[in-house]
Amino acid sequence: MTSQSLPKLSLAFFTFSCLLSLSVAARATPNFKVRAVSLGGWLVTEGWIKPSLFDGIINKDLLDGTQVQFLSVKQGKYVCAESGGGTIIVANRTSASGWETFKLWRVSETEFQFRVFNREFVGLQNGRTDVVAVATTPGESETFQIVRKSDDMNRVRIMASNGFFLQAKTQDLVTADFESNNTTWGNDDPSVFVMNIVGTMQGEFQVTNGYGPVKAPTVMREHWATFITEPDFQFISSSGLNAVRIPVGWWIASDPSPPPPFVGGSLKALDNAFTWAEKYNVKIVIDLHAAPGSQNGFEHSGSRDGSQEWGQSNENIQQTVAVIDFLASRYASRPGLLAVELINEPLAPGVTLDILTKYYKAGYDTVRKYTTSAYVVMSNRLGPMDPHELFPLASGLQAVVVDVHYYNLFSSIFDSMTVQQNIDYVNSNRTSELNNLTTANGPLTFVGEWVAEWRVNGATKEDYQRFAAAQLEVFGRASFGWSYWTLKNVRDHWSIEWMIQNGYIAL
Repeated sequence: MTSQSLPKLSLAFFTFSCLLSLSVAARATPNFKVRAVSLGGWLVTEGWIKPSLFDGIINKDLLDGTQVQFLSVKQGKYVCAESGGGTIIVANRTSASGWETFKLWRVSETEFQFRVFNREFVGLQNGRTDVVAVATTPGESETFQIVRKSDDMNRVRIMASNGFFLQAKTQDLVTADFESNNTTWGNDDPSVFVMNIVGTMQGEFQVTNGYGPVKAPTVMREHWATFITEPDFQFISSSGLNAVRIPVGWWIASDPSPPPPFVGGSLKALDNAFTWAEKYNVKIVIDLHAAPGSQNGFEHSGSRDGSQEWGQSNENIQQTVAVIDFLASRYASRPGLLAVELINEPLAPGVTLDILTKYYKAGYDTVRKYTTSAYVVMSNRLGPMDPHELFPLASGLQAVVVDVHYYNLFSSIFDSMTVQQNIDYVNSNRTSELNNLTTANGPLTFVGEWVAEWRVNGATKEDYQRFAAAQLEVFGRASFGWSYWTLKNVRDHWSIEWMIQNGYIAL
């Protein structure tokens, strides 16, 4: 070894040391544990959090994605898309299931399109009176008016684009050629149907399309300006919380003129959140809760009708990465930014691991273009999957967090559990699950959603206190921290604000 090789060796050792330090930093526990609350129902609508937001919508029970079934009163049988779609409409089913269920696409207060099981739309065939479900894209001939009986809103007639009403002429023949506008609404009228609503959605698409382009901007901007305000951040800070997880929708990147039916204004609200957070020393996790096409089909992902279409094309992934680029570039320099969550609750098997890994790598690289200090949060998939499936990707990256959601709900195993069994499940099963995820060489762990609610009937305040305390203890061991769902909610136990103010949770 010559003297001239020493500087090169020193440089190499220095470089290796830096890389080693960076690798360790990627896995190290943050200098504080995140104790956060999600601001759910604010910038991404979830109707169950604030049902009154929908009160001004005409026919608010017939929003996009509502699942309906039609029973012909004359035939006494359910209307059906034969074979689930791609052929004729009949009225010959004695019971209703998937093929007999239609998803609404709302065009106006009284006009709708009907999407069938195989995703085709009901319409008129070649301008004639035959009713079929063959169109993959709806148009005028796939648009119908629902006329409801004034004293029985579930008794309906359906007018087609040709001006005639649908009728079940026979069990195997549904046509659009019933002329009369006069009806007794009796059981002998082939144009009368009993409409059963068997599923509903109340998300951002539903509320904005429900109000329509004239009313929606006013309603939503009022909601954004009043649901979460500066005093909420003061409360968050004074209560012992140190961060907020803010769900946003992909349309925020197109503000102030997002694609219809979404309306502009949510970006200003997010800007305000950063100002308030920084004033009260609260950190922010920006959470892409609704991705273009919907990553899980749930109302909180901005889905129109429950379809899950995210990640099915490179263009869709690129569009989502562009949203992350917009958010990261806008807020990277803000001291309030703690992390960017690339997507919330992708659902398996519709979202494959290959697609998700491809997106997470691109999203991570995009955030890193603007900041090396912000954490990048990667949500585990819901559904059947290996809880470690993101480790091969995440373990090789800097400041990466894996997000898991733990609820003693949404599964039949919790239906009959007692108070103590729920608490034991948290102390045993959740501890085991979290320990399994927390490894020395793996990413940080984040219980990004949990709530002190369960299926126990008649639980006392002390029961709730014990249940909340158990989760705080266990989830507090997550290497990144936790976030409660949510700050505000009409259902008391789902609101950490209510829980703290009423002595159910102590931080």
